[in-house]
Order: sequence, then C-alpha cells, then structure tokens
Amino acid sequence: MAASQARTAAPFLLHRSSLPALRAAAAGCEGCDLYRAATQTVFGEGPKSAGLVLIGEQPGDQEDRAGRPFVGPAGGVLDRALVEVGLERSAVYVTNAVKHFSFEPRGKARLHKKPKPGEVRACRPWLEAELAVIKPGMLVLLGSTAAQALLGAAFRVTKQRGKVVSTLLGIPAIATWHPSAILRAPDATARERLFRELVTDLSSAARAARAA
Repeated sequence: MAASQARTAAPFLLHRSSLPALRAAAAGCEGCDLYRAATQTVFGEGPKSAGLVLIGEQPGDQEDRAGRPFVGPAGGVLDRALVEVGLERSAVYVTNAVKHFSFEPRGKARLHKKPKPGEVRACRPWLEAELAVIKPGMLVLLGSTAAQALLGAAFRVTKQRGKVVSTLLGIPAIATWHPSAILRAPDATARERLFRELVTDLSSAARAARAA
C-alpha cells in the first residue's frame, strides 16, 4: 500500500464529541494530500437531531470556495428534490464522504476529479464521527463514491438504487443518484427520469427515518 493511501484523518479528530468541535478540528485536517490544493475543508451542515443524513461524494468548486456542502448547481437540484418531498433543507444533515475538493486545473477552471479510494478511506473518520454524534435513523447515499464508502466497493447504484440496505456502520441506507449525475444526463428526458427517481428515493428514506 502506498504511503498516501495509508494516511488517515484519525489523528486530527482528538476525540471530539460535538459537531462544532469536529468542524473546528476538520479545518486543520491534513489526513490526505487533497488539503494542499483545496481552499478549505467543507464539513457537514445541519442539526444534530437530524433523523436523515444525506451523503455525497465531495465538495465541488463552489462548495470549496464557500465552505458549505451542496451550494452549487448540484445543490440546487438537491434542494428542488427536497422541496418536492416536503423536506426542509434545514431539517436534514448534509455532508460528503470526502471533505476536500479533488480537482484538475484547466486554465482558470478547476474540473472535478473523482477522489481516490485511499482519499475516501483517509477521510472516513470524519464521516464516522459525524454519524456517531447525530445517530440518524436513515442515510441517503448520493452517488457511487458515497455508496461504496459505506457499502463496499462491489456496490453499484445502477443495480441497487432505491433499496434499503444496511451499511458497514449498521445504519440503514438508500443509495440513489448524485444530483450532479442528473445535471450530466444527455437530454431533458433523461434528466427528468433521474430526478423523479431521486425524489422517489428521498421520499422512501424520509418515511423510513420517521419510522425509525
């Protein structure tokens, strides 16, 4: 295993047991090399009492600059889906499997780059710590990176989307499309279909969270 893959965020947690303390500690995380180019750590956002936690892949360009999760175009899609389900954004906890923006510079632009498995593993202590504080009844795993981080590398959203499954942490979850996948769909018909499936999955997860 390469040295970069063996690194972890664990030493930066310092046994913090509240979301504000974890957020402050995460600001100085150097658990993988992504911190070197990113503007800042983008920690999760939402109430400690949230019964439903939404987990994406990583912050994007706008999130990296703002320091908040899901505030860019994908966040707009997610907010629209939450409205259709009847959920307030402020009532759910939103975070990412990886807390720093992974990108490739192209001129003045910064293009999203899928985080490496070692980077996902290195960042997992932050996600586990968030969930240990919140103790949610249900997770929504947005996209393959989040799903595989908590369900294993063999999990495929394309085959197992919308099903309630048990994560490696013992918390039930539903995996669904990442909002950015909807934005990348080839045409309006495909975008509408994927969006409707996202809404359906969020609705199922919300019902399960209330039941829990």
